[in-house]
Amino acid sequence: MGGPDHFDSEGFQFEMLAGHHLRRRPVVAVIDGQGGGFGVAIIKEIRASFGDGVEIWALGANSAATSAMMKAKANRGGTGENVVRVSLPRVDAVMGSISVTWANAMMGEITPALAEAVTTIRIPKILIPLAQEGIVLAGFAGEPLPHLVADAIRQLALIAYSSSQNSKETDGPCVKLMST
Repeated sequence: MGGPDHFDSEGFQFEMLAGHHLRRRPVVAVIDGQGGGFGVAIIKEIRASFGDGVEIWALGANSAATSAMMKAKANRGGTGENVVRVSLPRVDAVMGSISVTWANAMMGEITPALAEAVTTIRIPKILIPLAQEGIVLAGFAGEPLPHLVADAIRQLALIAYSSSQNSKETDGPCVKLMST
């Protein structure tokens, strides 16, 4: 498939299929704060695994995080609590550290409203168990970051494949992705 052929009024990218059907690429939000390095690692892996088959939105708790994620090839980006609240209902999945679900995490960058927006939205959440909040995650083996990100990408592939099996060509995130 080639690149996007059409943008709708909300900025979603569509691809032209045989027979002139349009199909929306799945949209994944990546949320990060502080310097954005964790979000950058996720975005780079998404791009390596899916290329342009997935639209990535960088949602930063601060402008440094958003900027770093945009440089990692996110399609769109925005900063702050309201951006997260407004964007999440428009995406198909969200990825980030588990701490994006904890009020006041990341030295206070994760506001209670931002954490609530992530935890209450009814979309798949792929959360990686990294925390610097003095919280111990029992049963977590403490894998290195590259292993955790690789597993998160595998989970994204499963969600994307499941969505493609349950969607019509012109409705919802219809995608057939294969992760490496």
